[in-house]
Order: sequence, then structure tokens, then C-alpha cells
Amino acid sequence: MAASLDLDQLRTFVAIAETGSFTRAGDVVFKTQSAVSMQMRRLEERIGKPIFARDGRASRLTEEGERLLGYARRMVRLADETVAAFDDTELTGSIRLGTPDDYADRFLPEVLARFSRSNPRVEVSVTCEPSNELIRQAGMGEVDLAIVTNCGAGQVEVVRREPLLWVASAQHEVADQEILPLALSKPPCMWRDEAISALTGVGRRYRVLYQSVNATAISAAVLAGLAVSIVAESALRRGMRVLGEAEGLPRLPNCEIGIIRAPRRAETPIVTALAEHIVSSLDNISVPAAAE
Repeated sequence: MAASLDLDQLRTFVAIAETGSFTRAGDVVFKTQSAVSMQMRRLEERIGKPIFARDGRASRLTEEGERLLGYARRMVRLADETVAAFDDTELTGSIRLGTPDDYADRFLPEVLARFSRSNPRVEVSVTCEPSNELIRQAGMGEVDLAIVTNCGAGQVEVVRREPLLWVASAQHEVADQEILPLALSKPPCMWRDEAISALTGVGRRYRVLYQSVNATAISAAVLAGLAVSIVAESALRRGMRVLGEAEGLPRLPNCEIGIIRAPRRAETPIVTALAEHIVSSLDNISVPAAAE
């Protein structure tokens, strides 16, 4: 009978696929890079097919590696769920998580999926509000934990920095208009202020044609070719085109994404566990490519 697959090797394989690096995967599974490499050689020997191909300095999954990844994720998830089902010490209870809707779209699928696999008895309720409002709610104890843009208010733990980008539709020419049409969040909004300040600083004329607290509505105006907006790099969507100095638009600062905890629940096991999942996910999430 054929030997079974080694679950520890599969867990390392999944970590490599999710972090994009043997070195970073080693940090996730607490192994040295040489140990990770040895595990992958043994896994390839067991599969009988190459699962990695060299791409310059990086390693990418082969077609067989992509095929294996789906099975590996299911096996690791089932193993974790099995252990959790018999763990009398696992976390139970509920937590209130806040996030702006653009971060919800990009970050929550991975965060909640990973957290629920590890803590199936914890109920997570999600509130979508702008960062300023979530910082207020955390301070008042109305949410237990929130993913926010660092607006300089509250005790935000910054875990990710990325550039703010001007974006327009890849299918329309809108940035060459004499008066630049904008789609921005309603005030108060730090990114809105940055966009207007940057345009004013270079003397570029503009008008705000669309404004909403809903990121999907803003993106719809952009993708329809009606206006230009700004997004964090991780929020790029297919069909968006990044604009820059060639289109007469000034460079924007980086944005800081972090978490804020309600003071009374900051160190509780559930808040700590979810915060750790958020930090890990935000640290390793890949940046989507905008479609030209």
C-alpha cells in the first residue's frame, strides 16, 4: 500500500504558498529554511512530481504544485478542525470586529477563514464603518477590535504600510480632463484630505463629482470611467489603472493600516487570538495587480 502523505510537510507547503517564500514560511511553521527545503524535497519525492519551479530568485508552484495545494489546504484544515473538536480548552464566546468596507472586501475572507478554523466555537460579528468612527467605537467599547487606517487618533497598532495610489478605469481616459473629476469618501476622511491637499499643492484643478462612505460605490464610479479616486495598494481591483506623474498627478504618501482594541477587552484571549490572525494575514497578504 502506498505511504500516506506527511501532514507536517503539507502544512509547510501551504505556508510557502501563502507567504510566497521558504524563509517566511519557516517563520510561520517554526522551522529553519534548510528544514523547510528538506521537507519540500521529501514531499516532491513522495508525490513523484516537481511542485516548485525556479523563477529568478523566487520559487513558484508548478501546475502539479497548484493541484496539490487544494488538497493540502483541505487536509490541514480537517486536521485542525479534528483537534479543535476534542480540545476542551479551546476558546468560546463572541467578539465584535470592526472594519471599513474596503478593508472588509480585501482582508476579511482570509482573516475570518483562518480564525474560524482555529476557533470554531467563537462567534464573530462584523461592523463596517469608516476608520474614524471605528476608533471612536473601540474607545467606547462598542467594538472589541477593529482594522483601521491610522488617522493619528487612538492607540492604533500599525501592522502594514503601503502606498496610496491614484486610480482610474483601464478602459477610459478621464485623467486628461482640464478639471479632474474625483470620486472620494465623504468627510471626515484622511485619504480625501490627502488627495485634495496633493492636487492643491501642484495647482491641479478638480471637482468632487461622487462621494460616499461606501468603497464599492466609489469603485463603481471609477470603473465606469466617471472619475479618478485614490486607493491603498492592496485595494486595487481588476479593471483599474494606476495613474501618476505622467498624467500630471502628484505622488501620494503611504497609508498605515493597523488594529485598535477596546481598552476593557484588549488582553482577553479571544481579542488576542483574533488580533494575531489579523496581523499575520495583513503581513503576508499579496498585492493584486490592476488590469491594464
